[in-house]
Amino acid sequence: MAGKPGVRQEEDSLGQVDVPEEAYYGAQTARAINNFQISGIPIGHYPLFIRALALVKKAAALANFELGDLPAPKKNAIAQACDDIADGLLADQFTLDVFQGGAGTSTNMNLNEVIANRALEHMGLQKGRFDVIHPNNDVNLSQSTNDVYPTAIRLALLLSYRRLSAALEELSTRFADKAAEFAGVVKLGRTQLQDAVPMTLGQEFMAFAVTLREDVERLDDAARLLEEVNLGGTAIGTGITADPRYAALAVAELGRISNVPLRCAADLVEACWDTGAFVLFSGTLKRTAVKLSKIANDLRLLSSGPRGGIGEISLPPMQPGSSIMPGKVNPVIPEVVNQVAFQVIGADLVVTLAAEAGQLQLNAFEPVIVFNLLQSMTLMTNAVRTLSDRCVVGIVANEDRCRRNLETSTALATALTSLIGYERAAQLAKQVLLTGKSIRELLEEDNTLSTELLDRVLDARTLTQPSRFRPLNPRV
Repeated sequence: MAGKPGVRQEEDSLGQVDVPEEAYYGAQTARAINNFQISGIPIGHYPLFIRALALVKKAAALANFELGDLPAPKKNAIAQACDDIADGLLADQFTLDVFQGGAGTSTNMNLNEVIANRALEHMGLQKGRFDVIHPNNDVNLSQSTNDVYPTAIRLALLLSYRRLSAALEELSTRFADKAAEFAGVVKLGRTQLQDAVPMTLGQEFMAFAVTLREDVERLDDAARLLEEVNLGGTAIGTGITADPRYAALAVAELGRISNVPLRCAADLVEACWDTGAFVLFSGTLKRTAVKLSKIANDLRLLSSGPRGGIGEISLPPMQPGSSIMPGKVNPVIPEVVNQVAFQVIGADLVVTLAAEAGQLQLNAFEPVIVFNLLQSMTLMTNAVRTLSDRCVVGIVANEDRCRRNLETSTALATALTSLIGYERAAQLAKQVLLTGKSIRELLEEDNTLSTELLDRVLDARTLTQPSRFRPLNPRV
């Protein structure tokens, strides 16, 4: 129907709506764009989410064709339109805000309308010829927002998280490389910010590498739960409006075209409202964020100074650190990692609250869940790569500072407890603090141990690994 210049008129159940002439979306999307002007972040900001939605729609069309419910010309046109969207050709058609009411219905209809109009173009017809290919009757056949949307969320997360895993693997490797480089640098280990026992800088950096590799494994574990989808459950999991064979066919097609292992949920009613997999995945992201923030804290502490702090490592200088203090260089890369971690930790709470707030047979708050999960992965992936490329590779050990901090500390007293007893070792530690002398100097003055045994006990390299010294007064 003709309308204002530059627009076409479309109609939905609420009446007529003006839609931009060039737009592939239709009436329901146009209403949603006007209704949800919230964050300014469009759903198209997350292309893998749009790709996942398009693949779900294509899988549905293929399954419906196989069941004889969708004619070949419609199936081919819809599938071709889905491929266009999955390849990013119509990215500008998904401007709907990520924050939206309706449990994702607006996003589902955005896809349905764009697919229908693009399919019509492939058939040589004008946009809006919904008497030929209809957004609901054809594109959304055998589907509901309530099974399409959560299935697409799961697929989008499965398509996205491997980028984060790869970034974490690379960062872990960089830390492991530094651990090998610093293997011979003996330094002071600290607990509760106090002198503890000797260690090597290599051991400290290897711990960073190991903990990040552990989280790659945990992400894989959490992702496996996302492979179970409720596609075919339609509105509340009962499968109403879908052929009994449709769910298995659609899930199989989706797994094939996405190259992601997927399986149909055992209980589609439960799977329709349960968001526990999202909570677990979000919690795993939070766990990783906490670890990254702890590592960033350690890097800032170890590089503090350069004269008035610990100063055992130097971070690569990235930019001037002050508008007033000449020569000051701040640890800006670890600082930005800290901030990303804070954001991810907060996003986990949002996911938790949204998952808890669902009622009865549907969780209406999945839009904010998918936004926070995808945002967290994007932020963390970028932060991890930045930390790896712009910080860790350029870290330098300050060996003299490491040695001096160790030798002037009370840490070596621990090595003497099996030889002279805890009380005597504690007295020596106090004398170190009172006199400013090293433990070696105090023991040499006291002549308690032979020089040969003293050299062996106070060999810092020996003290960075398991060792046993025979007590002066062994128990009988």
